[in-house]
Amino acid sequence: MRKQYRAHGLTEAELAGDPYTQFAHWFADAVNARVDEPNAMVVSTAGADGLPSSRTVLLKSYDHRGFVFFTNYGSRKGRELTERPHASLLFPWHPIARQVIVAGAAERVSREETEAYFRTRPHGSRIGAWASEQSSVVGAREELEHRYEELAARYPEGTDVPVPPHWGGFRVVARSVEFWQGRENRLHDRLVYTAAEGGWTVRRLSP
Repeated sequence: MRKQYRAHGLTEAELAGDPYTQFAHWFADAVNARVDEPNAMVVSTAGADGLPSSRTVLLKSYDHRGFVFFTNYGSRKGRELTERPHASLLFPWHPIARQVIVAGAAERVSREETEAYFRTRPHGSRIGAWASEQSSVVGAREELEHRYEELAARYPEGTDVPVPPHWGGFRVVARSVEFWQGRENRLHDRLVYTAAEGGWTVRRLSP
């Protein structure tokens, strides 16, 4: 299976002065192109044994400080990021033949930032954050649903659901950001921002 990419290319002259601004441009393009869930990204971490693990997570905010997502701190990714605070993020925008790949240090966001975001979540999602001991073994689906029902009875619709103490955000502070544009004959454009003293350097990589 092979697809020929015929997209317009990406030149150095088109790039914004920093990767966060460039990401904003490309993210808007993905939204306008109606890419399904353009904020979906693959988050990769590493365990103590050096083995990588990946999963799809939703980006919830970004600015010049970094890219933010939320999770259970006791989950596999939460534990791995706490022990080895480095991550890779991949935005796979296949319909427009683009990818963005971020590598950088991961840090926990403030509790205030977590609480502000948690209040925007649907009621059921807030209950779910309490009900699921993410990445732990569960004997049966019924156990999970039973925990959810108990919590839903404790916090009915319209009541305030507190933020679980084990739940919060991570911000990935970019050290490098690659913008990948598919081109014909597999001669893709790959332009990479790398953090440097006082700013960013940009290099073109062979496809």
